[in-house]
Amino acid sequence: MARDQVNDFVTASAVPFSQYGALCWRMHRGKVQVLLATSRDTGRWIIPKGWPIDGLTPAQTAAQEAWEEAGVEGKVGDAMIGQFTYDKIRAVRDPLPCAVSVFGLRVASLADKFPERKQRRRKWFDACKAARKVAEPDLRAILRQLDKAPETLLPETARRGA
Repeated sequence: MARDQVNDFVTASAVPFSQYGALCWRMHRGKVQVLLATSRDTGRWIIPKGWPIDGLTPAQTAAQEAWEEAGVEGKVGDAMIGQFTYDKIRAVRDPLPCAVSVFGLRVASLADKFPERKQRRRKWFDACKAARKVAEPDLRAILRQLDKAPETLLPETARRGA
């Protein structure tokens, strides 16, 4: 379903709608750091995520969202590293239950100019601190696991340094 069709099609439902997210990371002084961005509406710390994009795989969609929301360029892994759920708050409608499939994206660079630069802030956090900043319990668990054992969650190509 195209992104602009979602609001027209969706009514409140118990069935979660699929989104794809990028856990943007880098190694800094031997520790994993995670890039979080603020949401446009509430200013909460989140990972970049969004609706499926026609013609892109879930991992490619996650990478596209990371570019649009945080100016991230890098290598995204093809394997999902986790999943979390949340209720997307909408101005004039009931909250929309969403299930976000998360893909690791090793950041190569951050652009100064990107589509949503005037609507969001972005900041690096150690994985453990990032876990304390996000609201979603399952996303917190992914970030805590990443802090304890990054090699178990990062894409194989990233572990080799590719």
